[in-house]
Amino acid sequence: MQNQTYVTRRVPATTFVRNRNTVRHTKRSLGSISQIVIVSMLTLVFGLIYVAEGTKATSFDYEISSVESEITEMNAKKDDLAVEKARLNSVATAKNSAVAANMEDATVTGYATE
Repeated sequence: MQNQTYVTRRVPATTFVRNRNTVRHTKRSLGSISQIVIVSMLTLVFGLIYVAEGTKATSFDYEISSVESEITEMNAKKDDLAVEKARLNSVATAKNSAVAANMEDATVTGYATE
């Protein structure tokens, strides 16, 4: 009988072997310039969002101040009308009082001449 030994066959990486791919794919990544462009674009977009939100808050601030000034004007008109009402009520009360009923009507007697 012959001695049989098992010999493994080593295959170099570049040779053609059945059911194996011969192409090696290298992992691709973005270059440094592409990364800088992407980061700057993201920064620009977030900056624009920040500015848009800031202007929105400012426009609400202007609306609130205009409403507050309108409220102030209406309160001033209300106070003026309250004073006018009190004046008219006092004239009506004085006209209907007992003292005013006993007074004589005023008549013009004449004008002073030099």
